[in-house]
Amino acid sequence: MLNELNHVIDYIEDHLTDDLSLEIISEYAGISDYHFRKIFFYLSGMTLSEYIKNRKLSEANKDLLKGEKVTDVAFKYGYQSMDGFTRAFKKWSGFLPSDVIKTGISKSFPKLLFIITVKGGISVEFRIEEKPGFNLVGVSKRIPMQFEGVNNEIVKLAMSITEEQKEEMHSLQNIEPYEIVNASYDADSNFLKEEGDLTHLIGILTTENQVSDHLDKVPVEACTWAIFPNEGPFPSALQETYAKIYSEWLPSSNYEVINAPAFSFTKMDEHKKDYAYSEVWIPVRKK
Repeated sequence: MLNELNHVIDYIEDHLTDDLSLEIISEYAGISDYHFRKIFFYLSGMTLSEYIKNRKLSEANKDLLKGEKVTDVAFKYGYQSMDGFTRAFKKWSGFLPSDVIKTGISKSFPKLLFIITVKGGISVEFRIEEKPGFNLVGVSKRIPMQFEGVNNEIVKLAMSITEEQKEEMHSLQNIEPYEIVNASYDADSNFLKEEGDLTHLIGILTTENQVSDHLDKVPVEACTWAIFPNEGPFPSALQETYAKIYSEWLPSSNYEVINAPAFSFTKMDEHKKDYAYSEVWIPVRKK
């Protein structure tokens, strides 16, 4: 996977002055848009679009130092207007493009290089469980597909849950994990593209079938689950776990993800600021 990532970085470098499509970049990597952007974010700490923007502006800074006109540089890196380029450059660097020409001030953002550092064989902690069928029961909503950043529609969904709904979920909860979980499924583009909608559910796991009209029920068939516990600073520990799942564990394991709702839960530590225990549950089957 590291080789693929570095090939993508080289591809981006060769096309910085082109209209770079995130989907085409993912296709070049040979994996789905959804998984590639996840891996990139968790390994680099920034979104793919942020990286491209930073590299474009860094190279624009170099061109301005060489004496190229601001107008020419703006259009060279895909900005449709001088105002748009000036705002983006000022936000990124803290100074105006004209300041670069006048004073020689500059800012750089170097090309990424993904490498492996071996430190005594750090492993991915996981367990495999066979689980009978169950129902995901909770409050759900169709929301826009969003690969990166905070999805405000999920935040609104969480805030909409009533005390009555919480009480019913608690009474139905009878199967591990005994936690409030977040699950996403039924994506219009099958999670391959950042377009259309998906269904996001906040709720619990239960074997009960009798559910009131106040809650939604999603049957999940019996299957195998790969479970990845993690503990540490939130959200970095959870992000690192996702990175290891998709970039290290899945490619090297004899399992593959199946088409069923994956879910996760997080328990914040009351005594440690921004510290949490989380688990990621991935439905899998042997290859």
